[in-house]
This record gives sequence, C-alpha cells and structure tokens, in this order.
Amino acid sequence: MTENHAQYAADLEFAKQLADLADSISLPRFEAADFTVATKADRSFVTDADTAVEAALRAHIEQHRPDDGFLGEESGQVDQGSRQWIIDPIDGTSNFLRGVPNWATLIALAVDGKPVVGVVSAPAFGQRWFAALGDGAWKSVRGAAPTQLGVSQVSSLDEASLSFQSIEQWEQAGYLSPLLDLTRAVWRDRAYGDMWSYMLLAEGVLDIVGEFDVKPYDLAALVPIVTEAGGTFTDIEGATSAWNLSSLATNGHLHDATVSFIAHAKESHR
Repeated sequence: MTENHAQYAADLEFAKQLADLADSISLPRFEAADFTVATKADRSFVTDADTAVEAALRAHIEQHRPDDGFLGEESGQVDQGSRQWIIDPIDGTSNFLRGVPNWATLIALAVDGKPVVGVVSAPAFGQRWFAALGDGAWKSVRGAAPTQLGVSQVSSLDEASLSFQSIEQWEQAGYLSPLLDLTRAVWRDRAYGDMWSYMLLAEGVLDIVGEFDVKPYDLAALVPIVTEAGGTFTDIEGATSAWNLSSLATNGHLHDATVSFIAHAKESHR
C-alpha cells in the first residue's frame, strides 16, 4: 500500500462517518415527511433537510479536517489548499419531497481538482456505494459486508442499456435529436435518474449514462465509484472532467463509440 493510497483509505473512512451523520438526519425526515420546502433561484427545490445535512457535514469537516476546503450545493465554497470536500446533501431532492426513495447524500474528496474518494449513501434504499482511488468500488446493503463492483462487458451499442436521465436536459442543451438517435441505436433506454443510474452502471446493470446541467457536487462522488469499477467518466464530448456541466459515463468498452455517435449525430442535425 502506497502512502497516498493509505491516506485515501483514511479519507474514505472519514467520508463514511460523514455519510452516517447525513443518514441520521435525512432518513428520519424522509420517513416522517416533516420538512419544509423552498424554491431556489434556478427553480430547483431545497428542503430544510438539505440545509440541515449540509450544515452538519460542513461543521464536522471544519472540526476534523480544518486544513481542507469545502464545496456544498447549499452553502457554497471555501477555498483552502489542494484538498476539497464536495457535498450534495440530498441528490434527488424532488424525489425526497415526493416520497420516492431514489435520493442520496453525495460525499467526495477532490485533490487538485480530481475526485479521489466518493461515497453515495442512499438510506431509503438501505444501500451505500463507495470508492477510493486505487482500492476498487464497493457496495454495502443495510450495513452488511461490502461486495466489490464491476462494470459490464457489453461492447456493442446495439446490446447496450442506456439511462439518459431527462429528456428536458438534453433538449435544453441542444442534444434532443442526438439522444433520440442514440436511443434507437441501443438495445434499451430508460431514465432511472439522479445518482442511481451511475451506481447501476458501476454494478454492471447499465452500460451508458449521460446528462446535462450538472454541477461538481452532482458528479464528484460518482466519478471514483464509476472509474474504480472499471468504467470511464467524462463530459459529453469526451473530456475527462466533473466540472464541464455535462457527463457521460460508460463501462469503458463503449465510451469511444458513444462519444463518436453523439458527436456525429449532433453534426448531422445542424
């Protein structure tokens, strides 16, 4: 075990502690539905459960990792050194407020802008996915011993299962026609939504996931899990980044073909 690997392992354990803290706040609120809802400037929803989770995680990080920076969906950014914790307190807030269990807290550590630790904790599912750079991707169900994840071996688009997340996202980004072309080229298409699509990809259940209008806190925790499971994670044009407002994750075998297909379809519909 290298020194860096050991450090990331310790950070992963800290991220799991943060996830435990988040779950202790979010799940009781979800089950009781005793939260208030506000609409943000971008017309997305925020509940007091979102703000409570983020405030608790931020305080815990500031206490135990005072030299690290912070980026949270609700409370913004603190620049401090090369290490930054990136938090989405409740990914899938619309699901949360409607009683749909597809939501999670996303916790990432980025070093020099590269996500190296990711935890996705979905307490309403009773599931948690996690990864640290160089140590594989894992899933635990209701606290049981974790099992290692691996992406599928599908290598042909016509045998692939695609989750496109949201038609509206693709349309607003000017990619509706390429999306429709892609759905016709693959075996199966669905919109499972939010973090779950990427976790299904890491488990080998899906083969391609793509979406637009995504921020670093939507993606950073997902990147290590997908890549440590053997997948590839870029933006829609194939650039390796969690910061470019779009995402394309695949099992790796299909990545070049998917990037090329979308680019050619986009050009053909000009």
